[in-house]
Amino acid sequence: MKNYVQPGRTITLAAPYAVASGDGLLVGAIFGIATASAILAEQVEACLVGVFDLKKTASQAWSVGDKIYWDNTNKEATKTVGTNTLIGAAVEAVGNGAGETIGRVRLNGTA
Repeated sequence: MKNYVQPGRTITLAAPYAVASGDGLLVGAIFGIATASAILAEQVEACLVGVFDLKKTASQAWSVGDKIYWDNTNKEATKTVGTNTLIGAAVEAVGNGAGETIGRVRLNGTA
């Protein structure tokens, strides 16, 4: 196929804000996980698919299979739809305790 470019599991994006390796980033309709640290507008590789542990909204319980969204204001994963961007689904249940701030998410590769 002459028009094939790449598998698309990771792509290079301009960081929309400063990110550390493992941080979520949203560029338009593309959500990914930074593979390295980058300052604003610096090029960074972003993973678009896979399972990642992400900072989540505290005091919010998740069940396996819940749709998970990216809250770009607070830079965290959430079940709250609102104006947030769909990024994938929860693959592990997590409680709603104030200290339960990490959730496991399977990214869906699209936003």
